[in-house]
Amino acid sequence: MIDKLDARLISLLDAEPRLGVLECSRRLGVARGTVQARLDRLVARGVVRGFGPDIDPAALGYGVTAFVTLQIRQVGGHDTVIGRLAAIPEMLEVHTITGGGDMLCRVVARTNADLQRVIDLIVGVEGVVRTSTVIALASPVPYRTLPLVQAVPAESGPAES
Repeated sequence: MIDKLDARLISLLDAEPRLGVLECSRRLGVARGTVQARLDRLVARGVVRGFGPDIDPAALGYGVTAFVTLQIRQVGGHDTVIGRLAAIPEMLEVHTITGGGDMLCRVVARTNADLQRVIDLIVGVEGVVRTSTVIALASPVPYRTLPLVQAVPAESGPAES
């Protein structure tokens, strides 16, 4: 769990990821050491996973996003297939799932014709039996986690020191 100060710190860094610890402490009205300790703890617990740039695939020329459901041969397990899928640069995410398929992948491509090339790479992975693809038309609610952070109750956690 996180407390209100953690939530404020995460929200601040989400809005302005290039802020330093000193500026964060000034804006939050707490000591620099408090901010550093909170940030270190959030990283150690895996709440904050990175500080890298948030890259937009469309700005790199990958204007097509698709979701590909895979059925795989269960004999070899998931790990071999996942390792080979990870070698495809256009593969953004792979999730093992329940339901009609075994894995759900988010992929990007430069065009619809290029998407065929990416799907051919996926189908060529040993262990993949069948795929089903849907193309995303728009992303009215993009991937986000900040609402979870902002939902922290006011009374949760330790005092804001």
